[in-house]
Amino acid sequence: MGRINTNVSALMSQHRLGRSQKNLATTLERLSSGLRINRGADDPAGLIASENLRSEIAGVGQAIDNSQRASNVIATAEGSLNEVAALLTDVQRLIVQAANRGALSDDEIKANQLQINSAVESITRIANTTTFAGLRLLDGSLDYVTSGVKTSAISSLEVHRCNFGTQDYIPVQVDVMQSAQKGALYLNGSAIGSSVTIEVRGAKGTASIMLEASANVSAIRKAINAESDVTGVAAEWIASGSRGDGLIFKSTDYGSKAFVSVKKLSGGAFSLQDGNASPSERDEGQDAEANINGHRSTGRGLELTLNTSTLNLTLLLDQAMGAGKSSQFYINSGGAMFQLGPTVGTNQQVNIGIQSVAATQLGNNAVGFLSQIVTGGDYSLVAGGERQAGQIVQEAIRQVAVLRGRLGSFERNTLQTNINALHITIENLTSAESTIRDADFAVETANMTRNQILVQAGTSVLSMANSTPQSVLSLLSGR
Repeated sequence: MGRINTNVSALMSQHRLGRSQKNLATTLERLSSGLRINRGADDPAGLIASENLRSEIAGVGQAIDNSQRASNVIATAEGSLNEVAALLTDVQRLIVQAANRGALSDDEIKANQLQINSAVESITRIANTTTFAGLRLLDGSLDYVTSGVKTSAISSLEVHRCNFGTQDYIPVQVDVMQSAQKGALYLNGSAIGSSVTIEVRGAKGTASIMLEASANVSAIRKAINAESDVTGVAAEWIASGSRGDGLIFKSTDYGSKAFVSVKKLSGGAFSLQDGNASPSERDEGQDAEANINGHRSTGRGLELTLNTSTLNLTLLLDQAMGAGKSSQFYINSGGAMFQLGPTVGTNQQVNIGIQSVAATQLGNNAVGFLSQIVTGGDYSLVAGGERQAGQIVQEAIRQVAVLRGRLGSFERNTLQTNINALHITIENLTSAESTIRDADFAVETANMTRNQILVQAGTSVLSMANSTPQSVLSLLSGR
């Protein structure tokens, strides 16, 4: 039947043409923007996934920038430490030169002292002025703040890394399981029967000592201690000990690397005993062992080190800290925290401490500090303190070298590897996001051609559908 009020064919053609025009518009939008997903309606699930990936990409990109900036900070600090190390080397050379007093006049020694004064002043100046964007690096601002450290238990402490996480402070419990010991050999009695020549050897070197017949313990002790600087072995008199009166030959240092060796080269009887009262010619010291926050730490002499994912520190026990004794202190704040991951969290942050390299901080309580070798100090050259000054400078050189090594290791093994890993991550995330969201131009070009043809065909069909009702006129004209 022919109808003119309702043209179903035209409605169907309009609907198809509208869909084709919409598809063509979508294709043109994708080709013009380069994106397959321009709005949520294009692909709701794909939009969610791609937005999450975009967020991760932004976080990883910022983490790369953070790591590169952290590397710049470390490089700045290490560059200044290099200058401090060069100054300390010069100071060491001046001290060794001044010790050659038989060939130097007092005026030359004073001139060396002036150079040392200037070098020490420069070291402190470098410590106070090394900055990065206003952040002070070497004056102790980035060191950790501790409390409750008892010098009667812990003579020195260096905190290298501490991640606080959600805690306001970190308690550190040190429980000594095994005390550090010196190497020791015992000589019972108050004198020797006949002359004897012995070889005394320790960690520093060897000396040959001849003891006269009937030499008493005082003479033996003096003879051993006169060579103590050469051998690293000292003698002490023990009165009313567990073995009675006698001499004890001890290493000057603690730990398994320290030892005492006494051998008879010639002469009469001369025998020593170890700690178990067994005849012995050699005895080694013992390293300290302790539980630090539940982690077993075997030291080197009195020095203990803890290295866990959250805490890295080195401490020096006091000689009085024997087995069974404990001590506790707290790490309250400080350190330089670097955000190296795409999300904020403890496992994506690294905290490192940078100690001060000012003259008052280089050295330790055992040998002294760098500030004590300048004019007016206890160990200046003009006061005849070359020996002690040399030990202080050696310790300062070691401290600066260790600090440079830690910073270099952090930059190379943490920052640089982190940057490399993040670059790989961002490549993979970007590839995944591109697969979901970016338009495939080959596909979209084919779709555009197809949709253009469909629009043209739909327009022609709609024109034909609109002309169909005119056939009714033929019915009217035939009447």
